[in-house]
Amino acid sequence: MLHIEATKYSPSIHYHEDRAILEISGESHPENSFVFFKPVFDWLRTELPGLERLTLVLHIAYMNSSSTKCMLDVLDMLDERFITGADIRVRWYYDAGNERAADLAEEFQEDMSMPFEILPLEPGEPIL
Repeated sequence: MLHIEATKYSPSIHYHEDRAILEISGESHPENSFVFFKPVFDWLRTELPGLERLTLVLHIAYMNSSSTKCMLDVLDMLDERFITGADIRVRWYYDAGNERAADLAEEFQEDMSMPFEILPLEPGEPIL
């Protein structure tokens, strides 16, 4: 089980086992991103090899540079599992009108093999 509550500086992270969805949402600029994301990396190393499907749902309004590196590491781990035959996909939501967030998602998408959707999110629109 993976469940991390959001703070003012870090996103909420929750694995919805019943739907095989790993959801990360909020802002990500903790004091030490690598320490914050360590439980996510540990969970992925343990659980990902046994998962046949997983959808990563992202809605990150802002990421600092170290969080960006951590997110790239998460995506690389998922992409490696996709290449070995699992049904892995990404749905990256960005706030409509925030073109910088859309550009960042596109930069990540360029390096991935797995299905990767970039979707605008209107104010008040639910993600899941």
